Amino acid sequence: MANPWTGEVAITLNGVPHAAKLTLGALAELEAELGTGTLVELVERFEAGRFSTRDVLMLVVAGLRGGGWGGTAGDLMAVEIGGGPVGAARAAAELLARAFTVPEAR
Repeated sequence: MANPWTGEVAITLNGVPHAAKLTLGALAELEAELGTGTLVELVERFEAGRFSTRDVLMLVVAGLRGGGWGGTAGDLMAVEIGGGPVGAARAAAELLARAFTVPEAR
């Protein structure tokens, strides 16, 4: 379902797969929600393993919204995310990586 070549990451909510993507609008919303000076600071936290559960939640919400999901952080807190907290953190890290990586030409 998700196309990694376009920056999408698959996230399963209550057994239903969704394609998440950090669009420019989703990134702007993410910056506002996290109160982060720059997205580079957020990337640095993930690279150093110093991210918070709030960072993960907000990244997943932003990605899902960028993929067309109409929910909120409150909605996400009430569903089962595939892979649990580790799966959510993995998806959040993949979203960040795919948003700032240009796929290699084949």
